[in-house]
Amino acid sequence: MQAIDLLIESRWLIPVQPAGVVLEGHAVAIVADRIVAVLPLAQARERYAPRERVELPQHALIPGLVNAHTHNPMTLMRGLADDLPLMQWLNEHIWPAEARAMSAAYVRDGVELAVAEMLRGGTTCCNENYFFPDVQAATYRRLGFRAMVGLPVIEFPTAWAASRDEYFDKGLAVHDEFRGEALIGTSFAPHAPYTVSDESFRRIRVLADQLDVPVHLHLHETAQEIDDSRRDHGVRPFARMQGLGLVNDHLIAVHMTQLDDAEIAACAEAGVSVVHCVESNLKLASGFCPAQKLRAAGVNLALGTDGCASNNDLDMLGEMRSAALVAKAVAGDARALDATAVLQAATLGGARALGWEASIGSIEAGKQADLAAIRLDALETQPLYDVVSQIVYAAGRHQVSDVWVAGRRKLHERRLVDLDGDELVAKAQRWRERLAP
Repeated sequence: MQAIDLLIESRWLIPVQPAGVVLEGHAVAIVADRIVAVLPLAQARERYAPRERVELPQHALIPGLVNAHTHNPMTLMRGLADDLPLMQWLNEHIWPAEARAMSAAYVRDGVELAVAEMLRGGTTCCNENYFFPDVQAATYRRLGFRAMVGLPVIEFPTAWAASRDEYFDKGLAVHDEFRGEALIGTSFAPHAPYTVSDESFRRIRVLADQLDVPVHLHLHETAQEIDDSRRDHGVRPFARMQGLGLVNDHLIAVHMTQLDDAEIAACAEAGVSVVHCVESNLKLASGFCPAQKLRAAGVNLALGTDGCASNNDLDMLGEMRSAALVAKAVAGDARALDATAVLQAATLGGARALGWEASIGSIEAGKQADLAAIRLDALETQPLYDVVSQIVYAAGRHQVSDVWVAGRRKLHERRLVDLDGDELVAKAQRWRERLAP
């Protein structure tokens, strides 16, 4: 028999690739950080001698969820300024609060709290967009969590950088420092068309091409953004990005609630990935991303929670359910963004957006062992007719029992392996005292 590190035996296994497949009574064989085989349970027991065997008799095993857009330090602002439109929320509440608290310690503590929450919801990878990317990357690395860390660019000074040149210089230093890390990648993260100049965008385009990294951008988030761009630049923001050469397969376009058919077609042709943040869009009344139209056109669709200041959670299971339901209402079609499609968006779609589809996003031999187990024998998920539909439309994140990142267990029967929940709560309460207006 072949010695391996870990054999996970699950009642149901949803590989995501091929789409729509549910395997019953299968196992995943893992050596170090990689999947070496996916095979029927009887064959696995005959072939492998695992150092550790995990039995999941009432569970579905899925690829770890990919939160493709988030601002995780803002977990410490959860509920700080609710029920407000985007620009009032930013200008009058969020940016002033950040000015009071922004620091390396704030970013570190916010990321720690976010990682704990994400793991408890089956998320194993995130696409981060915030300040102090050096602290973010170091924290994700220390916690063994997979992350694409954005290098921020914005046209006003912050605690991270005082000038345009400093944003670029410090960002490139972070890219160089973490370039060889197994779990950490970097992207350029210009905030939005209305906060970033043409000069900065041109610089980002050149550097993104040279370094072969994504560009992570809030784009077409609100109708006001469109109106302001027409007034200030004479064109819609998407057309401005086209003119600057940024509409290509490096672009991760977040929100995209204000799209016409020509823009959707252009995204498909250029290989743009769109991150749908349905709950944040709903809460800020920003608009509706045409998710089904994007999918039908062939655009890669991913899902993100956005930050906890505008959602107010990092619950990707909830995000899947909301995305599927809203897509049906927007399309006027009950078949739009079905359960299989929305699970794919939350896993392989996110991996493709980050350029990591060869490593994560599905359960296949050769890929990283980023996995989440969802227990489905609770009364809330009984009776069970269709496993994928039950996960999307009925299961809650409290049913996530076990999580692995790169083959290392991070959640064990709902218990965090590497993080102290009581300590995280105490830190969060201290930040609340400091951030409260």
